[in-house]
Amino acid sequence: MDVRVRYAPSPTGTLHIGGARTALFNYLFARRHGGVMILRIEDTDQGREVPGSTEAIMRDLRFLGIVWQEGPDVGGPYGPYRQSERLGLYREALDRLERAGYAYRCYCTPEELEQVRAAQRARGEPPRYPGTCRHLSPAERAARTGQPYVLRLKVPEGEKTVVHDLVRGDVVFDHAVLDDFVVQKSDGMPVYNFAVVVDDAAMAVTHVIRGEEHLSNTPKQLLVARALGIHPPAFAHVPMILAPDRSKLSKRHGATSVGEYRDAGILAEALTNYLALLGWSPPDGEEFFGLDDAARVFDLDRVQHTAAIYDIRKLEWMNGQYLRRLPPARVVEAVRPFLAAVGIDLERPPVRPAVDPEGAVVLVRERARTLVELAEALKFLYLPISGYDPQGVAKHFTPGTGPYLGRLAEALEGLGSWTANELDAAFTRLAEAWQVPRARLIHPTRLALTGRTVGPGLFELMAALGPTESVARLRQAARWLETGGTEAGATP
Repeated sequence: MDVRVRYAPSPTGTLHIGGARTALFNYLFARRHGGVMILRIEDTDQGREVPGSTEAIMRDLRFLGIVWQEGPDVGGPYGPYRQSERLGLYREALDRLERAGYAYRCYCTPEELEQVRAAQRARGEPPRYPGTCRHLSPAERAARTGQPYVLRLKVPEGEKTVVHDLVRGDVVFDHAVLDDFVVQKSDGMPVYNFAVVVDDAAMAVTHVIRGEEHLSNTPKQLLVARALGIHPPAFAHVPMILAPDRSKLSKRHGATSVGEYRDAGILAEALTNYLALLGWSPPDGEEFFGLDDAARVFDLDRVQHTAAIYDIRKLEWMNGQYLRRLPPARVVEAVRPFLAAVGIDLERPPVRPAVDPEGAVVLVRERARTLVELAEALKFLYLPISGYDPQGVAKHFTPGTGPYLGRLAEALEGLGSWTANELDAAFTRLAEAWQVPRARLIHPTRLALTGRTVGPGLFELMAALGPTESVARLRQAARWLETGGTEAGATP
């Protein structure tokens, strides 16, 4: 059997974490089995559609590296791939259901239905449609001609529907808890639980992999398939993603959409790696893996039954690991827009350090967890120093520091070799000659060169800045101290 899966978002907003994980699992399953992934846009509820959502969802999927072989942008043999363009197909299937007696017209008004539900709730019963219009006589139906109606599916009474789930095993639904549900709204549009069945059959979908919140929809979809004579696909319902306190994931727990993570400086490699681990475990127990690695071993048997717990700290830690593990060239490519946001164009930077961008990334990436933090860490290399950390000033720019920085600039200006090792040795010689601890030179120098008290090794960063810029910044700091902090361009 040729595997065909689909990811079918509604264009009602951004691609959130749960949807991205579902798309990822479908993508990995399709690749594992040499199959096809379909992107289908479920836009029949056009009152809730947000303009631009479809394009944003596709952009975020591509950012994650998830690609599809059939979809609204690439076409395919089973198109169109927007439900709003498939209404004729639904209409024909709805007519078949009604002619065969599997569906009937319901004329109950929303007000009448609400009265019934209110009475049921007052009796402590779950609200359900009582079948008012199911047994209307032909004469009663003829008397309703021209009135608004919805189409309801007749749920077989006294039976059960079994969902054979590839993750959860068999799940049984008693028809006593199912009412005759709507398959077509009063405006003629098909409802979700009907349209997806028609589409999955028409597109030859073999496996439906989706979140467990859809499990309760599955018996309805199986009943629609049964009425239409359709062989349904296999179903796999993956666990929900919950917050650390096991509540529903929301904005208060951090970013919830892929676009927010991208803007916060999370790498696509780290995000897909982390998402894959939310509900699935690789057979070798490896924590770090790329899409190619995951696709080779992805198996629904290793999808867990219990909810996955989202932890932003774990994601940021993993992202920091990727910043250090990825080739420097890839990190440079990723950090460029974040540098641009702080006024740095790597092709025409205000300051030209002695290292190339890849060398700069290697120098500072050890402490960064996100691309935002990496761009911030790179600023001292590419922008002039415009201020000094106030706490660092109080601690390291103590009385008498200005002359030391001036003398240090003069001494280093004549240094023959500007390597980290030679700079280290030079600081040792100068500290001994001036009879001061090395720290008396090292800490003020770091603050003078970067404006900060923390960062990469001093001698490595001096080598990266180069002699001209390093000496200039030492003299700038000395002047700033000598003028009592009024030197232009370096206010704390």
